[in-house]
Amino acid sequence: MSGESGQPQAGPSHAGLDLPNLERNRAGVPGGVIRRAGAQAPRSWIQTVLDQIIGSPRQWVTPSEVVPVSVLAVQRYLLEDEPRDTVPKPPLYCYDVTISDGVYREKCYLDPSLNSLVHQNILKVGIEMKISRVSCLYNEKRLGQGILCIDNVHCGETSDTISLETPFRNRAHGEKPERPLRGGKSHYLALWNNEDPYGDIWLTNKQPEEHNFSDTKIISLSHLEMTWTNRRSFPALLVRILHKSKLRYYGKPDKKMIEPYQTFLEVADNSGTVSVIMWNALCPEWYKSLRVGLVLLLQDYSVKKSYPFRMQPLPVDPEIKPISTMEICLNLRDPPTNIIIIPEKQVKPEWRLPKLNHRFITRSELDDMPENRICDVIGILVFVGRVQRSKKKENGEDFWSYRWIHIADGTSELPFIVELFSTSQPEIFENIYPMTYFVCTQLKVVRNDTQVPKLLYLTTTNESRVFITGHKGQPYTYDAKNANQPSTSQAARGETQSPERNVKRPLDDVPRCSQCFQVASASLSVSNKIRILQGPSAKPVAVPQPEASVHIKGTKPGVANVSPRREGGLSTPLRKARKTISDRWESPLWREKKFGLIDHLHYSHVYPESIPRKFIFEHRKFLTEQYNSQPAKYVPPEGRPPKLDDFKSARCLGHFEVTLLGLNHEIAIDVAFLPMYCPEDVRTSQIDTLLTSMNYSCVYPQELTGNDRIQGPRALAGDIIKAATELDRVHIIGILDICNLGNNKVEVYLQKIYSPKNTS
Repeated sequence: MSGESGQPQAGPSHAGLDLPNLERNRAGVPGGVIRRAGAQAPRSWIQTVLDQIIGSPRQWVTPSEVVPVSVLAVQRYLLEDEPRDTVPKPPLYCYDVTISDGVYREKCYLDPSLNSLVHQNILKVGIEMKISRVSCLYNEKRLGQGILCIDNVHCGETSDTISLETPFRNRAHGEKPERPLRGGKSHYLALWNNEDPYGDIWLTNKQPEEHNFSDTKIISLSHLEMTWTNRRSFPALLVRILHKSKLRYYGKPDKKMIEPYQTFLEVADNSGTVSVIMWNALCPEWYKSLRVGLVLLLQDYSVKKSYPFRMQPLPVDPEIKPISTMEICLNLRDPPTNIIIIPEKQVKPEWRLPKLNHRFITRSELDDMPENRICDVIGILVFVGRVQRSKKKENGEDFWSYRWIHIADGTSELPFIVELFSTSQPEIFENIYPMTYFVCTQLKVVRNDTQVPKLLYLTTTNESRVFITGHKGQPYTYDAKNANQPSTSQAARGETQSPERNVKRPLDDVPRCSQCFQVASASLSVSNKIRILQGPSAKPVAVPQPEASVHIKGTKPGVANVSPRREGGLSTPLRKARKTISDRWESPLWREKKFGLIDHLHYSHVYPESIPRKFIFEHRKFLTEQYNSQPAKYVPPEGRPPKLDDFKSARCLGHFEVTLLGLNHEIAIDVAFLPMYCPEDVRTSQIDTLLTSMNYSCVYPQELTGNDRIQGPRALAGDIIKAATELDRVHIIGILDICNLGNNKVEVYLQKIYSPKNTS
């Protein structure tokens, strides 16, 4: 920044366009100014475009030569209102895109009209793209500074030859901590949500330090509660952290907060528990270093009347008084809070600080747990679903990130089914895979015993924390209930011989969706063509759909060249594709009407990334990447990675292609149906109609007696086709999951169907 430093300035920053200065060498310009290249420097496409802009009387140019550049980073941030904005505008998230031409790297501003390319996962790291129009956005407050803007692009395929060795043309772009090109924010946000800490401003190096308490006056929480309104200054607090919430980002375009973060801690001493709120710049400094169980000495804090509508977590110890009339506020200033982590070895028994008490339950106990009960679980991961997103508000740009997981603990044939939302622990959330020893705290029971089949799963709360490593020394390892937990290998062998990734849960009423990319919602009116809305939603929407004359156009028990036979266990190596096996049934009504349709929509194709795969430990990194969100920065693969199609499908029945005909016989749609085959589960009778199959979204074979053999998947596939004939010319209501996988790929799944007479 031309030797200047300090707080970020409004408008373009960290890059510049300057008047020609031929005596400067272009081996890397310091200070954020851009100058013309000297003769001895290597020429690059990026430098050529910059020279073209400098010599152009217009603010934009069409490059004289368009060549592919590699995308190395796509980073998101919130842009503040400009001073001339009189009416506050909704949140505008902007993207800085780092490109490389093989000679230099350059961080560019993406024009907001192109943001949808990021939402749809078309513009992503690791691809090559061609930029056909660029412009320059100058900083009018600083001489000679501006940023390169991308106005028009064509995104290509993933490149296998991307190098991270190329230097930044502008040295300021490589400085730490990274700052956005525009606005006054000091940091980037996580690419797909606002809860996860992202970037190098989040410190992790806070360590316990011994403290001399001889000159420190300490007040108890109960005494503070009685006297805080009459005090101007407050003595120190000595407390233990009982709960820690996930981060809350409250940035808005009309707010000038540089680091608008907030988190809650529930702390306690021997006299009570109280909420502590950490604000703004203290969050990047302390959040990742604070963990449940630590003892803190808090000095120079402030006290305020508590917010009456906040839901507080259940107390760890029911004998300790909850204090709900006040809350402790920690700020970097007004006053500047002093936080000290006290080593556990210095904690004295006479302080009588509360111990952590977990509420661990076993899977065999879950069936009797009431709705909304809070509990902790521990076990082995046997299923990890892909990352999904759901909108916080219908018309907003903010999302929740979550995924479904299964945890087995050896006490039941059934696993815990957990809806795992981001807990502001991306280092764990993005690195979980089957066969991992897994702990999750502060889960809430969700159940519905009136629906068929019964709904029962756990979901995370605001104070949930997850652990996959570093279990030694954690308080829960001393819990008596966990003393007899099976080892990782025992649980893995005992609960499942084939831990899977992305398998649809048999009792799951939540739709499948792509990794993290938006999912289209749609209106499937029988009188109108399907409308795929490109809203940045990442959770498929179930659409009730009145239809007439359902029939199966064709079935493919083999998907992506995987045969439909029962799959083996973890030890089975990668194998070559096998021939697809097909069965087919066609309604007489379909033969009559299919050539006279106004529109026939084809959405029955299932893409490789939507097929659940058998987990192979040796390829855990590759599989973890495939079912995670797209990263913000490019990470080169190790060696030559395998292909998803090389991994066995975990869905023995493959998928069925079902064609639904509209009531007016003018429009038809092809959709995919993916039943789950459960040969070990005989809780229901065999399939008698396709309606039963759809209502359960799971195939249960007939209960066996004597020496009967279990039906194979091929026989069950035939049963489903046979059952479909009973729905010929029957009016039904269909629930469709419409999934936008990004890159203009759309899938539509038949989640359930109902008979109108049963929908009162």
